[in-house]
Amino acid sequence: MPLVAWVTVVITLLIIAAAALGLIRVICHLMAVRQTLGSVFLGVTVVAHQTRTVPQAIESVNRDLKPVRDFCESV
Repeated sequence: MPLVAWVTVVITLLIIAAAALGLIRVICHLMAVRQTLGSVFLGVTVVAHQTRTVPQAIESVNRDLKPVRDFCESV
């Protein structure tokens, strides 16, 4: 093969290697972002559970206070 063909092959291999290295770096960054987003999602779920609205919690409070209400009505 002539020298020009070898130079073309080497340059092509360098370009492919650079693209592969860039893609590997992107994959590593995306894996880190995925882990961070998992932690954020878990944190948001915990906050949403701890800051429930009153109507969701009021039913259980009313159910627990039913004996007190019944006693007060009997007095």
